Amino acid sequence: MSRTAGRLALLFTFLGLAASLAAAWVHYHVLRDPGYTSFCDVSSTISCTEVYQSRFGTFAGVPVALFGALYFAVTTLLVIGGARAGKPARDNVPGYLFALSTVGLAVVFYLGYASFFILKALCLLCVATYVAVIGLFIVSGAATDVPMSALPRRALGDLKTLRRSPLAITLVLVLVAGAGSAFAVFPRGGATVMAAGAPPAAPLPSDQASAFEHWFSAQPRVSVPVPREGAKVLVVKFNDYQCPPCRNTYEGYKGIFEKYAAEDPGQVKLVYRDYPLDSACNPNVLGGGPHPSACDAAVAVRLAAEHGKESEMRQWLFDHQPEMTGPVIRQALQKIAGVTDFDARYPEVIKKVQADIALGHQLGVHATPTFFINGVRVEGGLAPNYFDAAIAYELKHPAPAGH
Repeated sequence: MSRTAGRLALLFTFLGLAASLAAAWVHYHVLRDPGYTSFCDVSSTISCTEVYQSRFGTFAGVPVALFGALYFAVTTLLVIGGARAGKPARDNVPGYLFALSTVGLAVVFYLGYASFFILKALCLLCVATYVAVIGLFIVSGAATDVPMSALPRRALGDLKTLRRSPLAITLVLVLVAGAGSAFAVFPRGGATVMAAGAPPAAPLPSDQASAFEHWFSAQPRVSVPVPREGAKVLVVKFNDYQCPPCRNTYEGYKGIFEKYAAEDPGQVKLVYRDYPLDSACNPNVLGGGPHPSACDAAVAVRLAAEHGKESEMRQWLFDHQPEMTGPVIRQALQKIAGVTDFDARYPEVIKKVQADIALGHQLGVHATPTFFINGVRVEGGLAPNYFDAAIAYELKHPAPAGH
């Protein structure tokens, strides 16, 4: 491999490694913090969170970002090792990189298709890894002059040479140990931040609580036309049942609302309003939207509510986001609430969903979840202990009716 080709290969492996590590870092925080919003969550369609929380964000329960980091760690070591190795091994490295990048290219095409055409959501960090794989494929392919059929035999010879190198053995052991540790300690994809009914997070320390209350009290308030029915704190959540952050905040805040229901009955009221990111019922979403079954899900919850099964249907939808489709939703609705006339009732019920959408648009909602806590807008949610602090503050300083 020429010096120029080696530098380009190293550039692409570094780009892929940096993007994969950043993706793993973001995915970790997405799984651990329901209110976390990453720097690459620009909108509902340009969002790392949307992609990471989808069924394409993990493989066998392990975040794809970790596999990417391992892949680029291996290719980086190959590029660096090839530059320092003797001539036979150095000549083989482009072939090894080309073989690995060919496999990587197949994975990139699959994940890119899933992102652009199924999820209709773009992950900027993912795009960076796509560029890295494609660049490595082109550079290594141009630099390879060893027949692919000869690679297995050459690889066996290079492995025998590596066995005699203490540095190479140490690097391999470090790589294996690091990968094993990361896979072991990383939260499993799809795991909720808090179990259903789990107690809320510990209260904020007094200095943090004071700073947060100062910030929260300075936020603008809007009038939200939803009846309080005597509650001091009204929390309105604009929700999409296919939205992973909506699921995370649902689970993460459940213990908070249960706590206040027990300590201050009737004083904290949570109201759901539908804002499906699905152009089938939401005219504010273009190009189909990232959640093609969200309108059906919203209708299903309303129909289940007529039979006293709203909570059960909502829980089922959040628990089954990865496999959610129209037919699957209909089957679940029939099993949970005994509803068999979904399609006949759809035109009537979807108008109520669209009334919520119109209200959300009027209030400036464009992403989910969006909360209004006594009129204070919170997009994406907050960490559970901060969300709890916001409710506690409002209980002590209730806003005027109408907010």
